[in-house]
Amino acid sequence: MTEQAAVPLRETALVDEHRALGAKLIEFGGWLMPVQYGGILEEHRAVRERAGMFDLSHMGELFVDGPAAGDALAAAVVSDPRTLVIGRAQYSMICAEDGGVIDDLIIYRLAEDRFLVVANAGNAGVVSDALADRLAGWEAVLDDRSMATSLVAIQGPASVRVLQPLTDVDLGALRYYAIAEGRVAGIPALVARSGYTGEDGFEIFVDWGLGADVWAALVRAGHDADVIPCGLGARDTLRLEAGMPLYGNELDRGTNPFEAGFGRVVKLDKPGDFVGGSALARVAERGIAKRLVGLVITGRGIARHGYPVQRDGRATGLVTSGTHSPTIGRPIAMAYVHPDDGEPGTILAVEVRDQAVAAEVVSLPFYRRPR
Repeated sequence: MTEQAAVPLRETALVDEHRALGAKLIEFGGWLMPVQYGGILEEHRAVRERAGMFDLSHMGELFVDGPAAGDALAAAVVSDPRTLVIGRAQYSMICAEDGGVIDDLIIYRLAEDRFLVVANAGNAGVVSDALADRLAGWEAVLDDRSMATSLVAIQGPASVRVLQPLTDVDLGALRYYAIAEGRVAGIPALVARSGYTGEDGFEIFVDWGLGADVWAALVRAGHDADVIPCGLGARDTLRLEAGMPLYGNELDRGTNPFEAGFGRVVKLDKPGDFVGGSALARVAERGIAKRLVGLVITGRGIARHGYPVQRDGRATGLVTSGTHSPTIGRPIAMAYVHPDDGEPGTILAVEVRDQAVAAEVVSLPFYRRPR
């Protein structure tokens, strides 16, 4: 019996830049990615106070074109991309027939008959295959450009000041969850005002081989503003403070959008059927079996993924994500609990190293950026 050969990790076009900067590289979603450079806490604070740069080229970029592109996507995902005006985006999910989440997505409308679907790195292939199946029979074509696209992000309050001199896109006129075509450092790009940190910021889509050039231009432009490169570690603590779900933690095939607190993105009344629609309609009618909540740990200890949650000694759920919040200065977590135990102000307990540590249910997100 022979051993199965290990599948080599994919590398982004910026991997040499990360190595030169001394990044610690780890496996994530089948990719070799930087988890940190100088340190997670330093990078987290840079994004909250100034700005930080991220290589997101491991994400999936799926373009859908054709006269029926909008109708086909509406039948494939829980939201209704047909309602988007050109240049705007919506948060969405693609679900299985039973309503379980296959992945969460951002869908941009680039033209009347052209959309960009951005999927998570570890699910990009699964989403691509699912969309290919669901678009069959429609006048719509899927073009998976995941391995032909580099994605560089700049996030934080200094983002506009750093990026504007490099681009012909009017960033002041670009609304949150909007996208525009232009140039960055002279390179053709799609510039989106979006992100996964809870801060203002931009995500820049360019041809694969030009990602390092955009990265280098941002490094130079951000030098005086003390903009630094950031890894997945800081991205995770930032998104947790912002109450944003991570697939594999808050979202999975055993969870539906209503349980995750995203029933608002499910458009049960849109024209036409969509995959998972019948199952999700039953959830909307009958109610949820679990509820995603925020927890602030009031005792001593940090709640981690998988830790049990109790109420008055009775098991009620599990922690999905947890950390010590650099911004709030206290341990925080997200957890699924019984719906009756999820009202803000409820006192629960998390089992941390065989100790019941007190935690208060709070409304998400934990952090909102100043406006």
